[in-house]
Amino acid sequence: MATNLDLAELLFPEVKGTIEELEAKYPARNLKEGAEVTRFAPSPTGFLHTGSLFTSMISYTIAKTTGGVYFFRLEDTDTKRTVEGSGEQLTSQLGEFGIVADEGYFPEGDKGAYGPYKQSERREIYKTVIKELIKRGRAYPDFCTPEDLDAIRKAQEAVKALPGYYGTWARDRNLSVDERIEKIKAGTPWVIRFKSNGDHDRKTKFVDAIRGEIELQDNDTDVVILKSDGLPTYHFAHVCDDHFMRTTLITRGEEWIPSTPIHLDMFRALGWEAPRYAHIPSIMKLDHGNKRKLSKRKDAEAAVSYFLESGYNTQAILVYLMSIANSNFEEWTIANHSFDLKEFTFSLEKMSLDGALFDMDKLNYFAKEIMARIPVEELFGEVKTWAEKHDAEFFARITSDEPYFKKILNIERDRPNPRKDYAKYSDIAPLTRFFYHEEWAKMLADGLPFQEKFDKETISSFLKDLSGKMLFGVDEPTWFAGLKEVGAAHGFATDKKAYKANPEAFKGNVSDFSEILRVALTGSRMSPNLHEIIEILGKEEVAKRLNEVAEKALA
Repeated sequence: MATNLDLAELLFPEVKGTIEELEAKYPARNLKEGAEVTRFAPSPTGFLHTGSLFTSMISYTIAKTTGGVYFFRLEDTDTKRTVEGSGEQLTSQLGEFGIVADEGYFPEGDKGAYGPYKQSERREIYKTVIKELIKRGRAYPDFCTPEDLDAIRKAQEAVKALPGYYGTWARDRNLSVDERIEKIKAGTPWVIRFKSNGDHDRKTKFVDAIRGEIELQDNDTDVVILKSDGLPTYHFAHVCDDHFMRTTLITRGEEWIPSTPIHLDMFRALGWEAPRYAHIPSIMKLDHGNKRKLSKRKDAEAAVSYFLESGYNTQAILVYLMSIANSNFEEWTIANHSFDLKEFTFSLEKMSLDGALFDMDKLNYFAKEIMARIPVEELFGEVKTWAEKHDAEFFARITSDEPYFKKILNIERDRPNPRKDYAKYSDIAPLTRFFYHEEWAKMLADGLPFQEKFDKETISSFLKDLSGKMLFGVDEPTWFAGLKEVGAAHGFATDKKAYKANPEAFKGNVSDFSEILRVALTGSRMSPNLHEIIEILGKEEVAKRLNEVAEKALA
């Protein structure tokens, strides 16, 4: 009579290694007490999801703050969903956020002693462990066809039984070794299933690093661990990988909570200590009053590439995500006047158990605050790099005279409370285009937004006079005093009290003639500091604009 050893040899004659040899090849890491080994283990199925960036940021932060190791593993066993080049895109985009693995999969080649870090290259490891499970009677070949499984499902529905392949519903679970060998020799297709000793009438408890103790139904399902293509399922692969890579903390989405009893069942079957799990809340979106997960199909902001292409500073995105991760982070930024994530003490215990709503307004708030603090030389480099990739016209404009553009960027920045106009690099082009004569000329041709209360003659005469009397190279109070003199000469009040007491005696007040100048120079009623604008534009350009607008007003 054949034994499980015979069955294992028949299934995997090419596998000669043992679990003991794997343990020796991938020994326990020599790290200080409390150091965490974390990982980011995406599937190469497309773009980097915002939720994945959130998860990787948390894993990276924990490893760095504990003096541990953060590694990158590519889980590419689902060949039907694999997108060519996705692994390279994932590592590249994470790199833009400064999230670079200490070891793991890199497009140019693996780095680290616990690889390969690409699951499709770890087949020998999985088969070695599965062969041992078969020898122990904890795994078996299953010969059910898709039609067989569908028949089992329908039979369960008919009697209102729990769905799944377990117990008496696991058709091939109790075949004899001889029956199994006979089917294999006959060429019957097979997969390998894990043989669970669980009981769904019992409970499994585990302590989640975020949620505390969780109690779930014990696993009794004989899940597939090796598919017909020779690759493992996620359930089994991550158990092997996290054991031999010596992961101490697994951060993953909360959607995996129901599967945890399966994974713990496998760790127990192999006699391995399971890492701790931290199931991270999903990032949510409000949709017609209902909360739902941020969706790849429905939401542009679900893709990290959306933020990169829009020109968000990567630090701003991480800061926003940290405000979702720890409820006390915003309070900390205010108290410390800092957005330095390295200085903040992140804690899994302070994570919300409910999915946070993605808030574009809050992201923009952080983005504006952070961009306003970046030194102008550094900001210029970031804007230039972004424009070269994403906005050729803007790139040509700013590189035509780089010192000039730096002056524009630096408006109202050299002060305790710098101006905060820009949330992202793509905001800058439309808000600064008036500094370039050809762009300003287009705005003039389209018509400038002067208020109707100002008659054309007043606008024209005021601007014409101002074109020759504007002061340059003086401080702002002196410049403004000169502006008021011209305004007074054209019937505007320069004193608010006098205007308030007798408005009919004047054509307008200080804010009115300032607005006329602002619209003439910038094409808008809103702009940064006028004194800084005229100094950047220069005497010749200002005079030219004011005269052109004065002439057009009377045309």
